[in-house]
Amino acid sequence: MVDKVQKDAVEALSGLLFDGMTIMAGGFGLCGIPENLIAAIRETGVKDLTVVSNNCGVDGFGLGILLENRQIKKMISSYVGENKLFEQLYLSGELELEFNPQGTLADADLSIVKAWKADAEGNLVYRKTARNFNPMMATAGKACVVEVEQIVAIGALDKDNIHTAGIYVDRVLKGAKFEKRIERVTTRPRDEKREETV
Repeated sequence: MVDKVQKDAVEALSGLLFDGMTIMAGGFGLCGIPENLIAAIRETGVKDLTVVSNNCGVDGFGLGILLENRQIKKMISSYVGENKLFEQLYLSGELELEFNPQGTLADADLSIVKAWKADAEGNLVYRKTARNFNPMMATAGKACVVEVEQIVAIGALDKDNIHTAGIYVDRVLKGAKFEKRIERVTTRPRDEKREETV
């Protein structure tokens, strides 16, 4: 048995990052993003990154924090509409963009993903919609680092419910904290006449 558990995101990324590398980041919008790993990447100062992800986060959160530090040189994505800084950098020529349809994203030097649960062997279970692109991206990088909400004992995960086998995972960490942000809330307009009669 190989214990893949690391103490934190910095240790989990140790020796894997270099300038000019390609990183795949799991998640969809802000759901299921590896926010602790993204924050640790920001702190290293690694630059000229090509990042492959469904989107580029929002201003000040998710991959958006790597844009703020000008660490991303090229974005390979299928949607970038929620990040105003992204728009500014792209229109000024500071950032390259390659649009790819969902499901056709490439391979990378490193995959960073988020799962709900993992065991020490790296077997993963995702929770509800956070399953999104994480399982595919976990298998597409030369190395895969996963942040999870819970680390459980080996054998505690039902073998029939494992979404990503540990063979694809190199390192696992329990995230220090998680923000459950909502990217955009849309509600129907209120019926003013109905409110007046109530």
